[in-house]
Amino acid sequence: MPDGEPFAGVLVGFADALRRAGLAVGSGDLLTYCAAMARLDPADLIDLYWAGRATLVIRSGDIPAYDRVFREYFLAAGDPAREALMLNAQVTGQAEGAVLDVPATDPGAGQDQDEEEAQLGWVASDAETLRRKSFAACTPEELAALRRIMTRIRLTPPKRRTRRTRPARTGRAPDMRRTVRQSMRVGGEPADLRWRRRTVKLRPLILILDISGSMADYSRNLLQFAYSAKRAAARVEVFCFGTRLTRLTRALAQKNPDTALEQAARAAFDWEGGTRIGASLDAFVRDWGRRGLCRGGVVVICSDGLDRGDPEVLATAMERLARLSHRLVWMNPHKGADPAFRPSTVGMMLAAPHIDLLLSGHDLRSLEELAALLPALN
Repeated sequence: MPDGEPFAGVLVGFADALRRAGLAVGSGDLLTYCAAMARLDPADLIDLYWAGRATLVIRSGDIPAYDRVFREYFLAAGDPAREALMLNAQVTGQAEGAVLDVPATDPGAGQDQDEEEAQLGWVASDAETLRRKSFAACTPEELAALRRIMTRIRLTPPKRRTRRTRPARTGRAPDMRRTVRQSMRVGGEPADLRWRRRTVKLRPLILILDISGSMADYSRNLLQFAYSAKRAAARVEVFCFGTRLTRLTRALAQKNPDTALEQAARAAFDWEGGTRIGASLDAFVRDWGRRGLCRGGVVVICSDGLDRGDPEVLATAMERLARLSHRLVWMNPHKGADPAFRPSTVGMMLAAPHIDLLLSGHDLRSLEELAALLPALN
């Protein structure tokens, strides 16, 4: 949070604008808003919007008015808030606009709905174009914007029913202990039948990333995606490989993304080097898979399939990995947006019979597609 009066003045001015719109915003609410923004990014429209909505809006009926005031105060052309907070229009168009989801409300007095939509329209269109642009074709500025969007991707691994049960209002298995206990409380009189239901838990999610030279245009962005996945779900393991397998789970557990990615880069000494997919997957199966790490889980391999090792080792490792895991997903950037893509490398042809789902992973949209498909891989 930047020091000085300009930043605090912007937040105070926003609170005053909300009061003029009829919202009951007290001094305590404003202090809470400032305290929340002290831990967030003041140049991020997403942080500004949701922190304000969580601290300054008390009644759900005030949300439309809050949205309207937020647009007028932070997005209006020439508004001093944009200059004070250094909300760069280009960065906003590439990153914040892609994830800023402010519900549409009725236009204010003297304001046309088309004009209000136009203020955010250029932001959303640029972000959508960036989402569909291949990582290999992006400029450094665009890649930075994409990584910023990736930090907000939320992955939900699929769930599975366990053999354990828990008390429930309805179910198929009667809970005799609770039923008898309840009956004893009323002197042995017949009581309502109690039930139990099988518990549900998340399946493990294992990401295995190819960081060899042929994946140089994609590996760093896939690592950022793995960091977001690790932060979003508890049972996520991350590995990378070039000429050997390296576990990155502990490195990516850091809260600061820059620190996490820096430690991950240090752990993987063979960054942008050769490729030995078969030997790396075989090491994963022997050292981790057999211990139960991926048993019943979803394994996602991100690689172009260019293997310089023994093809027989790769075929054997894929067969064992498919038996150990619940679902096996392969992301190949060369697939791109071509629905008629067919494996052409030796590595991909050997892996194809064991793959349950083949995606591309060449742009942000394909990574979001994976995030959307994961809950359905039961």
